[in-house]
Amino acid sequence: MRSSNPVFSRRGFSRDNGYAGFNTAPQAGGAAVGTQGNPYAQPQAGNPYAQNPYAQQDLQHGAPPQAPATTNRMTIDDVILRTGTTLGTLIVTAALAWFLLPVDAANINRSYGIAIGAGLVGMVLALVQSFKRKASPALILSYAALEGVFLGVVSSVVDEHIASGAAMQAVLGTMAVFASVLVAYKAGWIRVNRRFVGFVMAAALGFILLMAVNLLFAVFGGGDGLGFRSGPLGIVFGIVGILLGACFLALDFKQVEDGIAYGAPREEAWLAAFGLTMTLVWIYMEFLRLISILNSSD
Repeated sequence: MRSSNPVFSRRGFSRDNGYAGFNTAPQAGGAAVGTQGNPYAQPQAGNPYAQNPYAQQDLQHGAPPQAPATTNRMTIDDVILRTGTTLGTLIVTAALAWFLLPVDAANINRSYGIAIGAGLVGMVLALVQSFKRKASPALILSYAALEGVFLGVVSSVVDEHIASGAAMQAVLGTMAVFASVLVAYKAGWIRVNRRFVGFVMAAALGFILLMAVNLLFAVFGGGDGLGFRSGPLGIVFGIVGILLGACFLALDFKQVEDGIAYGAPREEAWLAAFGLTMTLVWIYMEFLRLISILNSSD
């Protein structure tokens, strides 16, 4: 089964019965992973990651395959470093946008225009990277920088015109969700299997379709559309959005764990960082929207 995260779904981060397929050997007790669509499954000329020579040995001893200790394999340190770099870039540009793009009455239209332009270009870069076969650090960092500009202006607007301190509350909420999901995942309270992935994918698809319909009604009919993003319904959908983001975090953690266990190349750490960054941005935006609705209803 493919990952729900488009960053991972076109690469070796596919899974069958809940585990990844960087190599042809499955985890102990599981079905064999199909090789079709797995760029690391079959030996290829010039591909040093095609086979894990230790996979079958690990399987015979009842343990899941582990990547050999080589310098060109992705490690958790690689993922942490790349994720820190990507998020750091986003935070720096968000802070710059906050201070350099004022949202007072005289400048708000210009600041909004820059933010929307940066957000659209960032979205295009994210799509380009998602369909590339290899990670491009330049694309990923450019996406993070532009996304930071967008978030900086939007956060400033909410913080100054709707709810003072909303941005910090959204940051703390995002950090709390990240830490909670990580603890729950490592403790085994969240099991990412086929059923879990199917449920999350179906829920996310329904959520996105409803938001798209609401946006269309808002654009052509004016107002808040169908009201899915304002009032009581907005609060409900804000909570649902945060819960979906938490589920995507669990999927991201599973993809990283599987990539390390099955010998993903080091460059995949950039893709892991990219996927985690997109999920955290989703959760942050949902928190910011929820805080805005709650304060607007006072």
